Amino acid sequence: MRGTIRQRLTISVVAVTAVMLALLVLGFNLSLRSSLDGDVDRLLAARAQATLDNVDLEGGRLDVSEGADDGAEDALVWIYADGKPLEKPQVTSRLDQVAASLATEGVGERDDPDSDTRLFARPIIRDGQAVGTVVTGVSLDPYERTADRAAVASVALALIMLVLITITTLMVVGRALKPVSEMTEEAANWSEHDLDRRFNEGEPTDELTRLAATFDTMLDRMAYMVRHERNFSAELSHELRTPLSAISAEAEITLRKDRSTGDYRESLVRIAERSKELTRILETLLDVARAEGTATSEEATYLVDAVESAVIGARPLARQYGVTIDLARPESELKVRISSDSLRRMISPVLENAITYAASEVAISVGRTGRLAEVLIGDDGPGFSPEDLEIAFEPGTRGSAPRNEAALPGTGLGLALARRLARANGGDVEVRGSGGGGAVRLVVPAATA
Repeated sequence: MRGTIRQRLTISVVAVTAVMLALLVLGFNLSLRSSLDGDVDRLLAARAQATLDNVDLEGGRLDVSEGADDGAEDALVWIYADGKPLEKPQVTSRLDQVAASLATEGVGERDDPDSDTRLFARPIIRDGQAVGTVVTGVSLDPYERTADRAAVASVALALIMLVLITITTLMVVGRALKPVSEMTEEAANWSEHDLDRRFNEGEPTDELTRLAATFDTMLDRMAYMVRHERNFSAELSHELRTPLSAISAEAEITLRKDRSTGDYRESLVRIAERSKELTRILETLLDVARAEGTATSEEATYLVDAVESAVIGARPLARQYGVTIDLARPESELKVRISSDSLRRMISPVLENAITYAASEVAISVGRTGRLAEVLIGDDGPGFSPEDLEIAFEPGTRGSAPRNEAALPGTGLGLALARRLARANGGDVEVRGSGGGGAVRLVVPAATA
């Protein structure tokens, strides 16, 4: 069934009501006609009995005294003896014939459709023998008129009730659904123009407050998704600005004048390094977006395996800078509920940052503190100055400490991206201490047994 809810509800209520009223009208009229029919039969039997009470047998002949119904306008009484009428009313010959036929049978009743009359016969018994027959009759016209008027009145009353119920249903359903319509329009308007508006109906107690709570939850999710999308777009443009600017600047400088093959090669190497950094930033930002938009990963990852994978990937850089990497394995295996790719993307920028600032060695330890698994990455470089501690996680900002002489200029995004990805997965990244070497601690939720 198409149409609005109001229309469908109204049609359903009116249809059910119409069926119920039709059944009530039909039942009432059938019951009334049955009752009137019984009244006619009782009246005929009473008249026949009254007539019998006034019939005597004297000298072998029936003697009829004045009956109780003789004065009634509709009193129709026939008295037959030996097949001949002793008394009869002034009626049509057709009705006389029907009465005579019924008297011959001696007992029963019969309707005459031509005169709309019902006849009833009872035998006259004296000394155990039937000596005659009494036939009484009554016109059915008054009873049929009463039944017809009742039928018309009941149908008219049913129609009036149906109209009133239809109007009432329209009013009640419209009033009941009006708040729903208003809430729907407001929710649609807020979702387009004002994501901070809410219904705030409190604890759900009925259908409307539950609907309001559902709309509030839906608007919260929409607001979160829109803000998340805006934040992601802003972060993406902010994070990509530095490597893109470096690539553009490198290309412009290289193209300003003719250079030797070696110079071109060096420029292309630097552009390639920036491109790799750009790719890593994009992958990390996408990981952050996916982690913030989904529940905690059900994938169980061995933390040491992810650390070793990051160490293997960083060894060429460490050899280039003359730095050794020492990994202290824990006594027992430690699992975390983070995908191995996401875990490597958290560890790799922190490890590369340590290699860049280390004098000769980077030490990595893996352990567990309560419900958190931690990876501590330290180096024997100059460490973080008090100023560096405050700006260590600001995107595009590099510390003031001297870097390895062989290191290329960085983008200042490594620690910021590692922290963002860790926090998106329920963890965190923090720097420790100043002077005497730097230390960065990465914590992530450990997998439960």
